[in-house]
Amino acid sequence: MSNNNQKTFHIHNLIKKFFIYLSGIIIILIFTLTILFFYYVSSAPKISEDDLSRQNITTIYDNQDRVISRLGIQKIEYAKNNQIPSTLKNAIVSIEDRRFYKHHGIDLVRIFGAAVSNIFGHSSGMQGGSTLTQQLVKLSVFSTADSDRTFKRKAQEAWLAINVERHFTKSQILDFYINKAYMGNGIYGMQTAAQYYYGKDLMELNLSELALLAGMPQSPTYYNPATGNLKYATNRRNEVLNAMVRNKYITQGEAKQASHESITSGLDPNHGNVSSSDPNVKEKFIDSYIKEILDELQAQGYNPYKDGLKVHTNLDLNAQLYLYTAANKLVPFQNNKMQTGIAVINPHNGKIIAMLGGRHTGNIMYGLNRAVQTNRSSGSTAKPIMDYGPAIEYLDWPTFKTVQDNYFTFPGTHTVLYDFDKKYKGAMTMRDALIQSRNVPAIRSLQEVGLKKSTIFLKKLGISQKEPYTLQNGIALYISPLQVAAAYAAFANGGIYYKPYYINSITTQDGKTKRFSPNGKRAMKESTAYMITDMLKGVFSDPEGSGTVAQISGVNQAGKTGTTNYPKDSKKSGVMDSWMVGYTKNYSIAVWTGYDHPFQPGSSISERYTKSSQLLYRAIMKYLDYQNHAQDWVVPNNVQAIKVNNKRQLAIYGSKWANSTENNYNLKPYSNNSNMFSSSPSFRPKENINEHSIKDNQNSFPSSYTSSSTSNSSSTSNSTSERINKPIEQYPNNNNNITVR
Repeated sequence: MSNNNQKTFHIHNLIKKFFIYLSGIIIILIFTLTILFFYYVSSAPKISEDDLSRQNITTIYDNQDRVISRLGIQKIEYAKNNQIPSTLKNAIVSIEDRRFYKHHGIDLVRIFGAAVSNIFGHSSGMQGGSTLTQQLVKLSVFSTADSDRTFKRKAQEAWLAINVERHFTKSQILDFYINKAYMGNGIYGMQTAAQYYYGKDLMELNLSELALLAGMPQSPTYYNPATGNLKYATNRRNEVLNAMVRNKYITQGEAKQASHESITSGLDPNHGNVSSSDPNVKEKFIDSYIKEILDELQAQGYNPYKDGLKVHTNLDLNAQLYLYTAANKLVPFQNNKMQTGIAVINPHNGKIIAMLGGRHTGNIMYGLNRAVQTNRSSGSTAKPIMDYGPAIEYLDWPTFKTVQDNYFTFPGTHTVLYDFDKKYKGAMTMRDALIQSRNVPAIRSLQEVGLKKSTIFLKKLGISQKEPYTLQNGIALYISPLQVAAAYAAFANGGIYYKPYYINSITTQDGKTKRFSPNGKRAMKESTAYMITDMLKGVFSDPEGSGTVAQISGVNQAGKTGTTNYPKDSKKSGVMDSWMVGYTKNYSIAVWTGYDHPFQPGSSISERYTKSSQLLYRAIMKYLDYQNHAQDWVVPNNVQAIKVNNKRQLAIYGSKWANSTENNYNLKPYSNNSNMFSSSPSFRPKENINEHSIKDNQNSFPSSYTSSSTSNSSSTSNSTSERINKPIEQYPNNNNNITVR
């Protein structure tokens, strides 16, 4: 045999071996995939006719397993087969699954075509291989979360689709799909969509309207003719019409005539006959909480409008109802335009038990939630978390540390820092400076501890921003009521920060439950939390405290006020924002009040109504503590009580402050009598907390109101990113004289 023949034979032999090996690999791969397929389908959930026919409404529960919301604003209308026009079925099949009547649940031709299209980019990655039956199965027993898009789920979906095709006719499958599809705006099913969008039943709709409904399930938001993008909606309708022409269900002339019709033609602004009789639908008092639930579900990868979830939340429904009532009916506000944002947190675990995004909001659903806005200055509520907390944590300051209240300009500027009374008090204790909310001592304290350490302290409390903090932030942080409540909760529980959360568990249609549990991290020493708390009690109880209006007899509480005045160059007087944040061992509450557009005429808070935040806080805390009374805080082992100038003060054991006479203080050991460490009464008045008692006590302002507890101002700061589509107005940078409290 010649060399050429030998080479040819050798090459042919290698090719033969290659194909033998390749065939073996393919056979092994097919065998392995087959085994894996049947292994996966062995654990597939069961699917019943009830699963296929019911609408995928996500149900939301409170912390007592009571239904508080169902994501469907309409009454359920199931369209029977004789109520569904054949034109609609033809349109759906044409756009979603043109081989629907030929396959048996899965379409291998469609899957192969989708794979080729995706590989070569012919469909921009949007082409799918799922049949209508598979889509129905997914809507009935699976979630649409990104994490569930696995081979196992696809295998189970295909297996169940085959079984559905064995037990139900094609007409029944289409009926199920038509009644289950999500159609936007909380609408499930195309019969209800016909009423909501056009005020008609399906049998009354024309070709253009039916084509749009058939195409909407792919993206109900974009293709929504009422609130979506009209260009996208028009293109989608025309795409359906062209698909119907290709499948010979309509002529080109019919398609052309329908495509010339305006996409908004025939829309019913009154939304037909879809009013719900469900008392849990559109409840205004839970609106802001539900809005955050929906955002969280989507952030987790779920589609709350398609997945039919059971969501158990941390909401205390009774507390939420009382919160809504107090803000809208019980506590006096300047007018109905004056707004509020409120967050209530359980300090033991970070659970958000109540939240209010606004008052007198009308019929707007899921509107602006002021409880999570981060573009309004917190005023002096910043002082414990940025100034004095870090000073105790890193410098071991005692509560009697001398701080100076004297003339001050911010370094490198001519900006003078004032207090509300435009006076200086000279040397004073840190306790008195915090209780009286003096500005200069707070900023001087921040200078001593340093911005670097204060930034670290804030970050441990869940507060950060992209731009570096400045000294001005020591009396004005741009943070939300939710962030403030979570930060102060760490003082309440002894120094542990819990990231606030809404959802306790999520259960999908296939019965799988994902649970959420607190994961606290130590943010500060227990001694720091206790010493700040001990000082902040005086905000309520001390005659010179800035929050005396919010004092509640028998309640062991600590807290801080915060208000901001208008910049000097704005030529406006009054107050822009008024805050009250307070806590017991069981609850942390932050209240903001102000106007969404503070620079518009009539949008400044008069001195009288700067107290609305305190009254609102007082009403809520009084109600909550009556339900779950909190004991007083216990002094930690490393904190020493000392009598200084006949006043009880605190210091860290072993620090120079506990064992010296620095600054000529008259230091004496404090008695170990437990009463000296606690102001908690041994009893709690058994009063009945209800609307009438609160109204009687609070509809008129207490005579103890004084001008000394109303003034504050904003300072320069860069705000963090905004949370809502239409945010309330941001403060302008202010390089003028600054006054805050």
